[in-house]
Amino acid sequence: MDEVAKLLLRQEKLATRAQLLDAGITKARLRWRLERGSWRTVLPTVVATFSGELTRRQQLIAASLYGGAHTQIAGLTALELHGLKYVPRDKRVHLLLPHGRSRLPSPKVRIIRTTRLDAGAWANGILRVCTPARAIVDGLRGNLDRRVVRAVVAEAVQGSHATCAEIARELEHSVRNGTAVLRKILAEVADGVRSAPEGELRALTKRSRILPEIRWNPTLRDAEGRRLPTPDGYIEDAGIALEVDSREFHLSADGWEATMQHHNRLAAAGILVLHFTPQQIRSEPHRVLVEIEQAYLKRLQDRGVARAVIAARATPRS
Repeated sequence: MDEVAKLLLRQEKLATRAQLLDAGITKARLRWRLERGSWRTVLPTVVATFSGELTRRQQLIAASLYGGAHTQIAGLTALELHGLKYVPRDKRVHLLLPHGRSRLPSPKVRIIRTTRLDAGAWANGILRVCTPARAIVDGLRGNLDRRVVRAVVAEAVQGSHATCAEIARELEHSVRNGTAVLRKILAEVADGVRSAPEGELRALTKRSRILPEIRWNPTLRDAEGRRLPTPDGYIEDAGIALEVDSREFHLSADGWEATMQHHNRLAAAGILVLHFTPQQIRSEPHRVLVEIEQAYLKRLQDRGVARAVIAARATPRS
């Protein structure tokens, strides 16, 4: 097998012009192949030696070749490779490049230049892929949609792709520009919020002038010290549990029967359980808040309702 064949096998039929010339292709033959149409330029300096559409992996390889040595797959593209489902879709390939490296612009690529490449980037064949924590910071920088940011961060932490501490460390080493929303959402998740709808419910209840502090995903025990199911939110002095009913956002949902058992065990301990769907929280926030406030005020009239339950704060993943 000649050097050109080895190169194209290793890089899935893609190569830079410089690589092809170094492997023995003459400039005249390269020009002839391109003019004939059997080969084509898919990114500045990057050649595909076939005429069909590029697969997603070939798009990533082409972008990495375009970026050059030490290029890392970054941001939203890296999160896509890590298997996160709620990542905003972007057809461009996000790349992390060493600061000072210039490249001709392309609508197929988003370039992020840095003086600090991801030391933890992992190898995926010839690709180098940023860690989830670094990809979250680079990919969500400047995103002001709290719902999107909550969904990605909650999924990453809940799915053990990254810890709150890992994301926080990346933020510490990052410039602050464009990270205000991400920092606020990370604080919510570190405080126990496990999903995007929970985060939206938390933001909603914070508007109330009636409700006290709500504990998110706390550890609950009954008067005998027996562990109770963990509700999404808990108002301790009134013994009220708040539940966001959503298979979509709770990645480890146990189904309808488990949900009912969860509800019944809390109710048997004297806890009032209020259920809301993500759609209700988003489309009828005022009604949801009023229902919680009214239930809270009514429960306060019942002395001692919360004394059967001991609550401890959830321990965030770090």
